[in-house]
Amino acid sequence: MASSSSNNFENLDKVLDDRFEQVYDQAFDHISAAHADRQQARKPRKKRVHIERNREDGHIRLWNDYFSEDATYPPHLFRRRFRMNKALFMRITDRLSNEILFFQQRRDATGRFGLSAIQKCTAAIRMMAYGRAADAFDEYLRISETTTMQCLVNFVEGVINLFGDEYLRRPTPEDLQRLLDIGELRGFPGMIGSIDCMHWEWKNCPTAWKGQYTRGSGKPTIVLEAVASHDLWIWHAFFGLPGTLNDINVLDRSPVFDDILQGHAPKVNYLVNGREYHLAYYLTDGIYPKWATFIQSIRIPQDPKASLFATYQEAVRKDVERAFGVLQSRFAIVKNPALVHDKETIGKIMRACIILHNMIVEDERDGYRQLDPTEFAQVEAHRTSHVDSTFSTDRPSNVNNLMTILSKRKEVRSQEKHQQLKDDLVENIWQKFATNQYYN
Repeated sequence: MASSSSNNFENLDKVLDDRFEQVYDQAFDHISAAHADRQQARKPRKKRVHIERNREDGHIRLWNDYFSEDATYPPHLFRRRFRMNKALFMRITDRLSNEILFFQQRRDATGRFGLSAIQKCTAAIRMMAYGRAADAFDEYLRISETTTMQCLVNFVEGVINLFGDEYLRRPTPEDLQRLLDIGELRGFPGMIGSIDCMHWEWKNCPTAWKGQYTRGSGKPTIVLEAVASHDLWIWHAFFGLPGTLNDINVLDRSPVFDDILQGHAPKVNYLVNGREYHLAYYLTDGIYPKWATFIQSIRIPQDPKASLFATYQEAVRKDVERAFGVLQSRFAIVKNPALVHDKETIGKIMRACIILHNMIVEDERDGYRQLDPTEFAQVEAHRTSHVDSTFSTDRPSNVNNLMTILSKRKEVRSQEKHQQLKDDLVENIWQKFATNQYYN
């Protein structure tokens, strides 16, 4: 009885196994047939078309047009199309080709030379200068769209790494003394520049972020806060905040006063109307708060002194507006809507444009100097503004550091000091410039 029962179970197991294998084979055959049908119905994948651009001719043409001894185009056209003089461009190109692997000309697997450093830097500069698409210069430079974008990204990163520390630095004591002398000559002792914000439209802003970067019914923008001096040098650049923020919100997040609050900034002493002050200040428009470090114009002047002060303040404050205008005219990529999707790359482009802008200012500063050198020499001989070079900027202890920050913050935001300084500046401007026939 037991043996017959076990035989029945074995027969049942064998029947189930056979049935399972049959179902499995049918399902596998069905899946294989369906996959074969899909593969047959699918269009054949197109291979990437190789375009022989003849990059050697592109380099020869570029060299003969701009860089040879008997170049086709004269220096003033080079300056117009590259936004800088040839010597400065070659200085940047040589530094990049010597220290960055991407810009070094190498042979490929067939022994053929790749693109030259001049071609790569020219492609990046043309994109920044004209704000054009990446494939707009293919016919002339013989560089593909993908390679041009790689040239731009590597170029801005190289400029930031190699030149950022020098050309986007905090003012040194020597820089501060020169800025103070210029401010005193223009009627504003203690003034070291003007501050304002600029918006850069972000065309390809991600949809999920548009509400954060759009103010009202406008377009998404990214904010740049900058401090500029009379020669258009940009001393401070804070970029990346959403366009919904106004100048005050940006100021709350800005590191513009970090050195002062932490006690690392050089100490400044200057006289206005016979009264001594120790905090340098910026000229601003009316939206900024009434702090000791900001001087605004007088909105509705009621007497000749206030009117004269408003005239000079608004004229000198335009330094930062002029810097924004020159930056956008030199590099149309900053003026036109940003086409890049990555916000980090956009930030690098803006930072590199500012560094290049300062390099051009240094290279061409003597060509558009607005001040009379003799007047500047007189200011140096009778200056009332001084930078204390003996002031220690060592990092204090944690307790002292906290007390220093709190006291400096209170001093920077003092409205009493602001009003007192503004009144003294009104008197100083009147005594210095009220000799015109209109005010006599």
